[in-house]
Amino acid sequence: MSYTFYENLTHWVEMQKKAKNAFQSMYEKVKKGDRLDLIIATRAAFQHMIKTLKAFDNWLQDPMIISHMPREYLEEVWDVTYKLLLSLLDLDIKHTSSFRDYLEKLQKEGKLNPLVAAGLQPSTPREHREREEITLSM
Repeated sequence: MSYTFYENLTHWVEMQKKAKNAFQSMYEKVKKGDRLDLIIATRAAFQHMIKTLKAFDNWLQDPMIISHMPREYLEEVWDVTYKLLLSLLDLDIKHTSSFRDYLEKLQKEGKLNPLVAAGLQPSTPREHREREEITLSM
């Protein structure tokens, strides 16, 4: 294995440590910030997670990597991935349901922005069926 490969791994680890420290140091400031601070920080976190997930996905497609990766490492990645997935799905279900209910409340009270209200027109059964469905197969 080339020295450059080891350097790249070391660089990635150091970059991830710096990112972790940066997010940890800004956490309380963001919590006390305004809505825009929360939006920007959350989006930055999402972008970093997407970058990390993509790198993990690429890592697990590399024959040189996976041919040498011990099963224990793969089990650890799967266990953590599974927990992250469930947490993300729980967050999405809770957040989307709560926001839907909040919009409905605002609409009933006549407090919903008219531009938003126009987009909340009910869809037809056909339009509903034509929406993309997620299917998993193994």
